[in-house]
Amino acid sequence: MKITKSIFYILFALFTIKGMQAQHENHQQEKSITNKKVLSPHTSAMAIINGAHIHIDYSSPRVRDRIIFGGLVGYNTVWQAGAHKATWIETSKDLVIGDETLPAGKYGFFVIPGKENWTVMFNSRWDQHGKDEYDENENVLSVDVIPEELAETQEALEYEIRKENEDQGTISLSWENTKISIPFQVLTD
Repeated sequence: MKITKSIFYILFALFTIKGMQAQHENHQQEKSITNKKVLSPHTSAMAIINGAHIHIDYSSPRVRDRIIFGGLVGYNTVWQAGAHKATWIETSKDLVIGDETLPAGKYGFFVIPGKENWTVMFNSRWDQHGKDEYDENENVLSVDVIPEELAETQEALEYEIRKENEDQGTISLSWENTKISIPFQVLTD
């Protein structure tokens, strides 16, 4: 009987030590994953203009000594305007962009960069991975904009929503040596 109890205690001690080692290894793996540098961190831009809450959610890649437009992001091809999942924009009120109205809602934000002209598309399917599921037939609104050249390199992709006056604002995207601006007006009730 004493031998059986001794064997039990020895096995119990071994399993306890083995379990503690496994926990330690899992903790080390989690710590290693947490310490990895995120190359395209998730971020957002927000503003309230004339009572409209406008929110852009995106992953922000870095230039990292690469040619971005006309290189990593090809000219005249659809781009999800960020990294990983498609960038999305949400507005709590209708916005007038160009001559069209973007109804209040949440949209996938896609662009087609060009050397002289960019097309900006607001797509009804906001929850997409990259541009793999993009369908132009699901665009709610498309507008052409002229890009401007930046004096200095913008290392991280950055969106900004800026209030211009009481009911007007601008959505801008800046990355590498390029910036596009999309003026809008908030429709009041």
